[in-house]
Amino acid sequence: MTVRLIDGMRALAPRYDGFILDLWGVVHDGVAPFPGVLDCMGRLIEEGKRVVLLSNAPRRADDVVNRIAKIGVPRGLYHAVMSSGEEAWQHLHRRDEPFYAALGRRCLHICSERDLDMREGLDLDFVGTPAAADFILNTGPAEWEDTHEDYAPLLLAARERDLPMVCANPDLVVIHGGKPALCAGAIAEQYEAMGGRVRWHGKPHKSVYDSCFALLGIADHGRILAIGDSLRTDIAGAAAAGVDSLLVAGGIHAAEFTAGWKLDLDRVAAAINKSGAKPIGVAASFVW
Repeated sequence: MTVRLIDGMRALAPRYDGFILDLWGVVHDGVAPFPGVLDCMGRLIEEGKRVVLLSNAPRRADDVVNRIAKIGVPRGLYHAVMSSGEEAWQHLHRRDEPFYAALGRRCLHICSERDLDMREGLDLDFVGTPAAADFILNTGPAEWEDTHEDYAPLLLAARERDLPMVCANPDLVVIHGGKPALCAGAIAEQYEAMGGRVRWHGKPHKSVYDSCFALLGIADHGRILAIGDSLRTDIAGAAAAGVDSLLVAGGIHAAEFTAGWKLDLDRVAAAINKSGAKPIGVAASFVW
């Protein structure tokens, strides 16, 4: 198969009225916005496009807004934010599904200090061991350098008690400051491999896209483009939700897609073919 190379969003903007943008890997790298991204977002707004940011961040949407503002993404460059953490929080708060209705109130929270705001507004008792817990809320490793081995004993103890897990971030890894780091999804996959029960939130699951559609307010979903750097979450999720997608090669797949620091379209095509995904094309980065 061949892959269409998109030089910039100016070539696609006339085809779409709404854009669902991934954050980490497309807009920023966890430290700062990528070059050209803020200009591109501003151009879309000037063109009258609706822009929603969709993140697999394991935190509330308002928290995402505040965090990206601190690293240089101003509020005027998008219309709304949706996150996997927001979706998980809403379900824990409402308890309106059988899985959530059956959960107890004693929660073992796998998290970093960055994720503690997820606890606010939930009527839960947070405990320190699997023996004391009714379920696990997994928002990700405590430290950027943590490994699978660090969580094996805790997960084994949880599995022995058949504790259900809520995963508030399906991502497996993220590129933080140029280095890969585990995400909550990697711990959840580790737990599922042990036979553990996991309720997933965020991309690639369709429900989070339904929330984005409501925020976009665009009836014709054929006029919506989702942009992301992960074949597993962003591109597969867009397909499940029935919208077009654009793959950004400079994020999580950067090392896989480049040869001598140059984008290799043959490598991109092979990865896309293996994944079964069908993005409309690939861009080296999200620029105008």
